[in-house]
Amino acid sequence: MTGGQIVLTVVGLVALGLVARALVIQFRRRQWLAMRLTEEQRKAVAADFRMFSRLPDSVREELEGLMHVFIHEKSFEACGGLEAVTGHMKRVIAAQACLLLVNRKHNHYRKLRSILLYPTAYRARDEYGEESVRLGESWQSGSVVLAWDSVIAGGHNGGDGHHVSLHEFAHQLDQDDGAADGVPELPTRGSYRAWSHAFSTAYGRFTRKVERGKRTAIGAASAPPSTNTEPPTPPSSSPWQQKRFTRSPNSSGKNTRMFTSNLKTTIESIR
Repeated sequence: MTGGQIVLTVVGLVALGLVARALVIQFRRRQWLAMRLTEEQRKAVAADFRMFSRLPDSVREELEGLMHVFIHEKSFEACGGLEAVTGHMKRVIAAQACLLLVNRKHNHYRKLRSILLYPTAYRARDEYGEESVRLGESWQSGSVVLAWDSVIAGGHNGGDGHHVSLHEFAHQLDQDDGAADGVPELPTRGSYRAWSHAFSTAYGRFTRKVERGKRTAIGAASAPPSTNTEPPTPPSSSPWQQKRFTRSPNSSGKNTRMFTSNLKTTIESIR
């Protein structure tokens, strides 16, 4: 064989291997998507993720299939003294993460590889060496870090606006297109204009409620200091430009406001 023929053969084998791998993944996913929880597992998940029991049957069935794909494809690692990530823990986290996938186009968190689970809030240092207490993190490199007691707290109280799992896995979805800007992937330019109008209108109502001291589902931390003050331009060290997004009891409000500022800047560029 000539050198050119050898190269073509190698390229062909690599391509064949990639196609075979994709077919195997599709086959396995079809099997997992058809799987359902047992009644005992369903009750246990609902006890720690109360929204689960209130879902319509069609939504819950789709969610359970997505949960099985998530559990089989993602790695779960125990951290910070947690002895093991149990099957129940995996199911609760998978239910919360995959709820964000129901009824939408997705690729099963394609960039996410691992979930690191701590028993409770943990301390970690940022790239500047500053230490903080954290409830969760989302890494663009393919990891989500969670504190199990915060996962449970969010599952028990879905109306307090502090659901750490939904928060971190939403970051993963936002990062899927490579830009952590808070803007969803939409089919046309016109769709973005319609979305920006709907978002801006809803956000205006939200900030006015915050200023009047009214209770809001997602928490006042998402609002700017005043609706009469335009949010500042995001600094170069803002969290969406770094490798991870963190959620902590003290800093989440600041980070959320900075993220919202970047989102509003993006909306203005769409109009």
